[in-house]
Amino acid sequence: MSGARKQNIFNTITGSLRFVAFWIMVLLQLPILFVLPARKKITVKYMSVFMRIFLWIANVKIVKHGTMSNRRPLLVAGNHISVFEIATFPVMFGGSFISKNDVRNWPLVGWIANKFGVVFIDRRPSHAIEVLKQVQDEIATIDWPLYVFPEGTTTNGAYVKEFKSPLFNVAEGTDLTVQPVVIQYCYNDGTPISDADLAEHYAYFDNAKQTEGPRCSRERSAFGQIFHIMVLGGFRVHVYMLPPPPIGGKTRKEIAEIMHEIISNKYMELKGNRK
Repeated sequence: MSGARKQNIFNTITGSLRFVAFWIMVLLQLPILFVLPARKKITVKYMSVFMRIFLWIANVKIVKHGTMSNRRPLLVAGNHISVFEIATFPVMFGGSFISKNDVRNWPLVGWIANKFGVVFIDRRPSHAIEVLKQVQDEIATIDWPLYVFPEGTTTNGAYVKEFKSPLFNVAEGTDLTVQPVVIQYCYNDGTPISDADLAEHYAYFDNAKQTEGPRCSRERSAFGQIFHIMVLGGFRVHVYMLPPPPIGGKTRKEIAEIMHEIISNKYMELKGNRK
């Protein structure tokens, strides 16, 4: 019967070894990142190598469905369940992220993110015009996709939160292609993870920000969540790349609504296919 692996001393030891291996990997990569130029194509490409090693250590396997658009410029929008999407997207698509400005100040993580070409934005309404110009200028100079998580936060995996329309400002009145992507977590045997197990073990979220579905009994830090997944023995993440919808002439709010409907409907359809 499918389910989260029961925790015991053996699993804790193997998970601890994986977690130590993860930090050794990070330390070994730092000299390479020091040498590589920040926010350049070669460094952005290297992010997929960095993240592939991380997923291998964590025993997180990616299953691909569909095809990424070859149009450029390209914005990839997807649902957000945990920190592992930050590794999954670069491995699947190459490219980099649009992220909230706070991440820039995180110890080590902010420095690495800047190296990897992450576009940091200030989501305060008073900075909307400045942010729009910043992202448009960035997109005009790159030939790789950028990813955004329009929910603005991670969830318990029971649903897809409403999308924040300001994150689609950059697509308003432009020829930017926006491709919807749906993330689904499965146990190692390939069966979808239950809502209860998603909330308790696999998702990474703040209980106070959830409007429906189960909560977790213990909130963890980002690195605490990585360690917990390693103790559980990993999981499979299915990535569904859906056709980009026509958005020409649409406002940012209309784009947000269109993308949310596509991604939410597909995600709930997948949840309905549970065995």
